Amino acid sequence: MLIVGGGVTGTALLFCLARYTDLGSLALIDKEETLAAINSRASNNSQTIHCGDIETNYTLEKALQVKRRADMLVHYGQLLEPDERRRVIVPCQKMVLGIGEDQCAALRQRFETFSPHFPAMQWLDAAAIASWEPAVATAADGGPRQETIAAIGIPESPAAVDYGALAESFVDQARRSLAEDAAAGHQRHLDLRLGCRVRTLRRVGDRVHVDTGTGTIEARYVVVSAGAHSLLLAQAMGYGPQYSCLPVAGSFYFLPEVLRGKVYTVQNDRLPFAAIHGDPDVLVPGKTRFGPTALLLPLLERYRPASFWEFLRVLRLDGAVLAVFWQLFRVADIRNYIIRNLLFEVPFLRRWLFLQDLRRIVPAARLNDLEVAHGFGGVRPQLIDREQRRLLLGEARIATDGPITFNVTPSPGGTDCLGNAEVDLRAIVARLGCGFRDDRLQAELHGA
Repeated sequence: MLIVGGGVTGTALLFCLARYTDLGSLALIDKEETLAAINSRASNNSQTIHCGDIETNYTLEKALQVKRRADMLVHYGQLLEPDERRRVIVPCQKMVLGIGEDQCAALRQRFETFSPHFPAMQWLDAAAIASWEPAVATAADGGPRQETIAAIGIPESPAAVDYGALAESFVDQARRSLAEDAAAGHQRHLDLRLGCRVRTLRRVGDRVHVDTGTGTIEARYVVVSAGAHSLLLAQAMGYGPQYSCLPVAGSFYFLPEVLRGKVYTVQNDRLPFAAIHGDPDVLVPGKTRFGPTALLLPLLERYRPASFWEFLRVLRLDGAVLAVFWQLFRVADIRNYIIRNLLFEVPFLRRWLFLQDLRRIVPAARLNDLEVAHGFGGVRPQLIDREQRRLLLGEARIATDGPITFNVTPSPGGTDCLGNAEVDLRAIVARLGCGFRDDRLQAELHGA
């Protein structure tokens, strides 16, 4: 059994296979020299467990689906030693902020609908917001904000994640599970190869041959969890030709520590991009990180110009893709948003422009305190369905009629990592007929 991709999605599957099956030989390869070096690196994502409680773009049905998978991460944390758990999953308070009568009324209605399913929710008026987050409730002149504000708040909960540390912990827990089996007399093998790039994938009978340039790995089942590169490898084998990839990059900004927890804003329903939010950064003590911006970037990997050529291969530009671009640009809100986010990349102008948006969260923020988070921000591989001529939101899974699966996982791929792993795990068990400790999985990851 082989996994391609050492990010949080691939390592989550490795952990599940090691702990909940009796497969004798497991392997994971990644082209980078370290685990979680691309989108799972903590500097390249929002460092958030998306539970559906403060994400206003989720319907109740979607929020409950997301919550079930997010809870798997929380349950997983209970398997870790306390010090490691605090390093991987960081408790903090969080809220979604409504500004103006319309947003506050919409949030109130949302609170009444969602709170029976999310009992930790609290309704916060302006005075409560001032108690939770003084900087949010204070105007630039030092007095109370003049706008009507309200929020849905969640007290301290496991909300922030270092996804890079999480990927490392998955591998560590996988090794421990194999060591436990070895002590019980059942020898199993784990082969972890970093700096190992996939050249080609070929199906030979009921197996897959993986050419790495330095040799060939033969596997009974392969799962490719390599972000946008999953689509690249799938299409090289003839799978997923109906998809094109539209990479969306996010940039971030720092202020000195001004927030005690996460503060999200209400999502614009007409925009398929995340609304700005502020988070205490898990990597940089004493800083609050704001963002993300959204930039359509012709690269599969941020800050790596060579990935432009790979982008061209998965863009597959034709009339269907151009039609999707036209659908996006013909909507004024989306067109203006895209243009504004392009301006966020212009030196000297970018900080001033971003400050105007940031002040919706922290009205007293000053330009001199705002700095660009250089080197922060990754790429989300949003897919375009060329047959239906529409932009797909959320993760995608390209299953085949053979022993291989391709996962393309934009946000909330980190939150969904164990949920996606369970889907792949059950498909592997069904095909290979290996032993499966389902009761253990239900108890440990679902709290059954």
